[in-house]
Amino acid sequence: MEQTTKYVALGRRKESTARVRVEAGSGKITINGKPFEKYFLRETDRIMVLQPLVLTENSSKFNIAANLKGGGLTGQAGALRLGIARALMSADEGLKDTFRKNGYLTRDPRMKERKKYGQKGARKRFQWTKR
Repeated sequence: MEQTTKYVALGRRKESTARVRVEAGSGKITINGKPFEKYFLRETDRIMVLQPLVLTENSSKFNIAANLKGGGLTGQAGALRLGIARALMSADEGLKDTFRKNGYLTRDPRMKERKKYGQKGARKRFQWTKR
């Protein structure tokens, strides 16, 4: 019986978390049990997710299964890109410099700023009236 090697990685961005499993295959991508094209409807999100695979020319060499939770679709796409890059790096250590140079291994630290008391939002104040 042949054992296929699975590479598991975690990617995060904003409030989104992506748990990614990469194994040798034909290039099929499933997200939360759905096909990749049905989950990410925006072309920009799809391009963002596929960047690590296109850069390393591994688009048709690996099957990817991912569980995405939290946040919006763009945040999830960013989390998935980081997860895929990390998983491919664990499959082949030689890709580390390529990914690092293109910024695919850097976790985007920007988060939503918290709402402050006595204000409408994080920065916006309530309207001031003189009389």
